[in-house]
Amino acid sequence: MMRACLLVMLLTLLYGCGERIERFSGPTMGSTYSIQYVPAAQTPDSQQVKAEVETILEALDQQFSNWRGDSVVSRFNALPAGTCQAVPEEMQQLLVYGQLLFRESGGAFDLTVLPLMNLWGFGPQSRGRQVPDASALARERSRVGLQHVRLDGEKLCKDVAAQLDFDSMLAGYAVDRVGDRLSALGIQAYLVEITGELKGVGRKPDGSPWRIALEVPSGGREQQVERAIALDGYGVATAGDYRNYFEEGGQRYSHTFDPRVGRPVKHALAAVSVVDPSVLRADALDTLLMVLGPEEGYAFAERHDVAAYFIMHQGLGFVARATPRFESLFPSQGKTGQ
Repeated sequence: MMRACLLVMLLTLLYGCGERIERFSGPTMGSTYSIQYVPAAQTPDSQQVKAEVETILEALDQQFSNWRGDSVVSRFNALPAGTCQAVPEEMQQLLVYGQLLFRESGGAFDLTVLPLMNLWGFGPQSRGRQVPDASALARERSRVGLQHVRLDGEKLCKDVAAQLDFDSMLAGYAVDRVGDRLSALGIQAYLVEITGELKGVGRKPDGSPWRIALEVPSGGREQQVERAIALDGYGVATAGDYRNYFEEGGQRYSHTFDPRVGRPVKHALAAVSVVDPSVLRADALDTLLMVLGPEEGYAFAERHDVAAYFIMHQGLGFVARATPRFESLFPSQGKTGQ
């Protein structure tokens, strides 16, 4: 499943000079992952660590990938209305969290938006990017809405031909799962990145923290570093509309959908980054805030004490705004233009 490219790029800064940091990377979820960690005396060799990580990622892919027909979610999505399917505990847990955010956001966060993504040309079963006609849009909207999906014990049931898409939270959940496994292997300092979502724990051998840069796209090839932040026990997830879009009739259509109206968002929010100890939460919330937009989203983040960094289109450039929680974690003197 190909995740949309991020508008706000997250880049690792400054490795410890001359110190030992193990690194490995590979493909996953239609994108890539990368791991950096400080080995300890009891840590298994790097090949075993890599094998453990990739076992987790493959298991998640078998459950949640909409790009493979044999996955658990693809089999559920192929079922007609009025049917049920037994699903693993992990999928039950993510669905329950998605239902919570669906209620809290008034439907702005919705795990059943896949039919709309396919219709507009952004999903795995799409047939080209185009503005759909009104009848097709009404037809697909009728099977969107998380109220149509429910858990009955270990079974997942639907009362319309709903289709689930967990991409708005899966990478963050994967980061959490991998981080937990690294900790269980005795690794106390690591930076995990999966499809752009990441988490840093502990410090590098020279005592410095894992640092990442939040970048603002300039419209050209070079990016401007807007904020550099140090992570220890926090994850960062970012959603944006900068690269994944199409234009038709002079209008720009983003891959970010407002499921409440069945159309791509039209507001000025270009990207939002969320920082949280739970990367699952950060990953889901960046999508929720991206749908809500710069005003409604900021109010939601402030109300729920979310550490979020908003970047808005303004003319030919961008302006940024951080929530109070973000400023308390990363004071403004961390800002840099270099």
